Amino acid sequence: MQKVKCADRALLRSPVFINLLARALALDWRSNMPNLANLLQMLLWIGVVIAVFNVIIFVHELGHFLAAKWRGLKIERFQIWFGRPIWKKEIDGVQFGLGWIPAGGFVALPQMAPMDAIEGGDSERAPLPPVTPLDKIIVAFAGPLFSMLLAMAAAIAVWQIGKPADFIPSQEVGYLVPGSPAEKAGLKIGDKITAINGEEVNGFAGSLNSISERIILSRGKQITFTVERPGEAKPLELSSGFETEKSHWYQRRGLRQVGIDPAGPAVVGDISPNSPAADAGLVKGDRVIRIDGNKVHGLMHFSQYLRDKNWQTVRIAVQSTDGQVRELDITPERPLQPSGMDPKIGIIWDSRAEIDSRLIKPSPLRQVSDSLHMMWVTITSVIAPDSNIGVDHLSGPVGIAKMQYQLLQTEEGWRRILAFMVLFNVNLAVLNMLPFPVLDGGHITLAFFEKIFGRPIKARPLEILQSICAVLLIGLMIYVTSKDIGDGFGRNSGKSQEIIFPAD
Repeated sequence: MQKVKCADRALLRSPVFINLLARALALDWRSNMPNLANLLQMLLWIGVVIAVFNVIIFVHELGHFLAAKWRGLKIERFQIWFGRPIWKKEIDGVQFGLGWIPAGGFVALPQMAPMDAIEGGDSERAPLPPVTPLDKIIVAFAGPLFSMLLAMAAAIAVWQIGKPADFIPSQEVGYLVPGSPAEKAGLKIGDKITAINGEEVNGFAGSLNSISERIILSRGKQITFTVERPGEAKPLELSSGFETEKSHWYQRRGLRQVGIDPAGPAVVGDISPNSPAADAGLVKGDRVIRIDGNKVHGLMHFSQYLRDKNWQTVRIAVQSTDGQVRELDITPERPLQPSGMDPKIGIIWDSRAEIDSRLIKPSPLRQVSDSLHMMWVTITSVIAPDSNIGVDHLSGPVGIAKMQYQLLQTEEGWRRILAFMVLFNVNLAVLNMLPFPVLDGGHITLAFFEKIFGRPIKARPLEILQSICAVLLIGLMIYVTSKDIGDGFGRNSGKSQEIIFPAD
């Protein structure tokens, strides 16, 4: 009496490195959060997220189902989601159903491998004829194959319609946090970072070989920066330590940071009413290019300059959208609300001005290759003893759903969802091929052993091993899901308060 739900924990078995992906996308999610009063729109987004999950699960399990039909295996159930079915219907001896726990799906195939201790066996079932190792391999492999085919389908769609680049091209240092590891190492504003730990970098954020990601994924106790500095004939090599953002026990550990920001345009996104900026005549789209005759290297550089000047009057040069440059004096004022805030000038910066969001159309093979590379970097970083990346930086169903929900709220969000489906389905296919019990790769490995030794592995020891692995897997998913939820509290979870200046 052997029963298994084959590949069947499609989402539960596919943790994705969501934190790294979010940084790679270089998006400010909080600036794109929906108006919660718009309940219909929020429900629509939630519905789309659930639909995307269901498509991913269905296609993976459909692979197992069709392969089992082809090879003549007994199919007891085909269910999307876990738990007691809230809907079910029997067709040609197969029970199709929808569970109440939205975290995966399964195809119940009693001729594959024993899982009675986990799922409960049917003691009244008549003995079924055994199936060949080749049948088991084909059925187990079909799920990851269909996931990879779905990834290729999504990749072809992205290739045709494009996706936002979401890339910060600047490699110039535009800001140094006072007292930060980077400042102590000798980096200066205006330095161009060309390599980190001997590996060339491309841009500041948005890819695995960018400056931000190379810092996050670095190993060891020191990070070596190769920089080109104006006035220096040869590149300099500077060694820096790093810091990690403090977090609570229920949150993910902070990632490595050295205290730098990229140089970029300081573009006005909006102006607070009654503010010094409004009084000075600044408007949306203006670009601040100089302050007291000094080049403005970016938003943080501008803010730090005001702080260093102790909020005194400064003269800024502003370039309007038609290219004309004008100079004006401006004096920071303390806002009426929130109370106790440092003086401000009332500019709400366009935080996306420095991001290249052009539509790009990478080839399907390039997209799949990049997804495989991200997976490799993730896995090797998690297991490396000198890395700050750990299991807690993986994400479960809650984190993945949150990521999709946030993607949908951005401009061109539907294009980003398609690109995300490439990464996720590649992840799902590859992780399921790992040769561990419960996973599809585990079934394939057992089938190979059965072929070599001429008989199946003894049911009882195998059932115990699979039960242990299933418990460990469920424990891992509970752990990473707790971090998905925990990160929503405290660190970076609050909305910024509206700044109100007193009316004249």
